[in-house]
Amino acid sequence: MNNSNVEGVLDQAKGKIKQVAGEAFDNHKLANEGAADQVKGHAKEAWGNVKDTANEIGSRHAAEAHAEADDSAHHLRESITHAAADAKDSINRGLDHLKSKH
Repeated sequence: MNNSNVEGVLDQAKGKIKQVAGEAFDNHKLANEGAADQVKGHAKEAWGNVKDTANEIGSRHAAEAHAEADDSAHHLRESITHAAADAKDSINRGLDHLKSKH
């Protein structure tokens, strides 16, 4: 676990508190800020997981032959960036779906 993971979890908790308080006091701005903080927290936590995974796999590959490690590192970076793009696309599809319903 790294700082991004910790910050993400804290942002999620802070956001949940703001959302609940906003809903309890009929303050839509505060409730919306809380939801946004939760999204930001999830993103930070996911980013922390990406960093941890890249470091873990990179450390394993460091022991391998240099040329093979470079090729593997390239493929790892490609996989990570594609996964991030897929996650962004999935979120955007969900947001578009919500917009079309409301």
